[in-house]
Order: sequence, then C-alpha cells, then structure tokens
Amino acid sequence: MSGLPGDGRVSLGNHGHESSEQFEEALKALEVYKKKDPSKVVVRFKAVGNAPIMKQNFYKITSSNRFQAVIHFLRKELGWTAGEPLFTYINLSFSPAPDDTVANLFKACGTDGHLIVNYSTTQAWG
Repeated sequence: MSGLPGDGRVSLGNHGHESSEQFEEALKALEVYKKKDPSKVVVRFKAVGNAPIMKQNFYKITSSNRFQAVIHFLRKELGWTAGEPLFTYINLSFSPAPDDTVANLFKACGTDGHLIVNYSTTQAWG
C-alpha cells in the first residue's frame, strides 16, 4: 500500500509481512466498530398530563440512536416545533440525557421488552 498525500491511506513501507497483517486486522476492527448496531428497540410513548395522546404509540427505533433522535422523532409525530415545550422521562422516573443511547436506556430501564418514554408539555418530575 502506498499513501498519496491527502488520500487517507498510510504507507507501510518495508515493515514486513507481519506488520501488514496487523495493519489489515486493525482496519477491519475499525470498520466493525464504525458500523451501527442494526438492532431495534421497541419504544412505547405515553402521554402525561395534558400532552396529546398519539394515535400510534409503539415504534421500533434503532438502538444505536441517541435519545436526541427519539426527541426529534416525537416532536415530528406530534407536529411540535423546537420552541414548544416537551419534557421526556423514562418509566415515569427520570429525564435522560440527549446523548444517551437508546440501547443503554433499554438495557438499564427496559420494561416487558419496551423502552417506555413518557412525554409532557410541562415539567412533571424533578
């Protein structure tokens, strides 16, 4: 492999066959790491207080998505703009960080095979 300036490749030079195999193995490991987890999590949305109830409240969401994507999806489904208040909670208990992954939240708080996301127009819990 020879590297041209700016092509993103690294030149191995004359470091031997073993180094080349290690390099290829490292590249394969990086590719596996970069791939998104294709598994899905069933998210169940439940309205709290005066929030409108959704016609459909079960959705499959890619587990590698950040919770921020769930918030954007919920806003879109409700027809709400970014300026309208929306508070989200997991299992009526805590508000997750937007950078938490759906997979982590499901592993920690999944109930009966679902991740329950409660939503409200006003702050419902601390």
